[in-house]
Amino acid sequence: MNSVLKYEWNLYFRNWKEYVISRITHEDNYLIWKYMTYLRREEAAGNNLLAFFWRRRKNDLGAKLGITAYAGCCGRGLHIWHWGSVIISGDAKVGENCTIHGQACIGNDGASEKAPVIGNNVDIGVGARIIGDVTIADNVRIGANAVVTKSCLEEGAVLVGCPARILRKE
Repeated sequence: MNSVLKYEWNLYFRNWKEYVISRITHEDNYLIWKYMTYLRREEAAGNNLLAFFWRRRKNDLGAKLGITAYAGCCGRGLHIWHWGSVIISGDAKVGENCTIHGQACIGNDGASEKAPVIGNNVDIGVGARIIGDVTIADNVRIGANAVVTKSCLEEGAVLVGCPARILRKE
């Protein structure tokens, strides 16, 4: 857990001075970092009483920030840029080094419990929705307000639109 938190700390802060200023002023990056810390501590606690303590702290802060993520569904290096209605289903799997911008939703389609599986190094734009039993390849960029309802197995693709389609492959 400590190595994951140390790695993710560098995603939110450039140096200790920035961290201290962000903490004193309760800036977005500090509050989201605090949420991520609670999430990672819940994951590290496993299935014991301490996990419930960290889950409660995470859920209380998440309710204020509008962020919902479940233990065990996000890989190392998750970077949430903006708070406010960021939802990651407990059944989803998000790979390593993914970036999520505000108003994003990763979840099931309501018809089944199956949720998306997202590869590594995926950038999910503001307002993007990834719903249903879909798989997203590594290094994919999903544009703002895109609605992804079908799998994209092409690495490096850029998805845009509603419903999302491949704009280009990088």
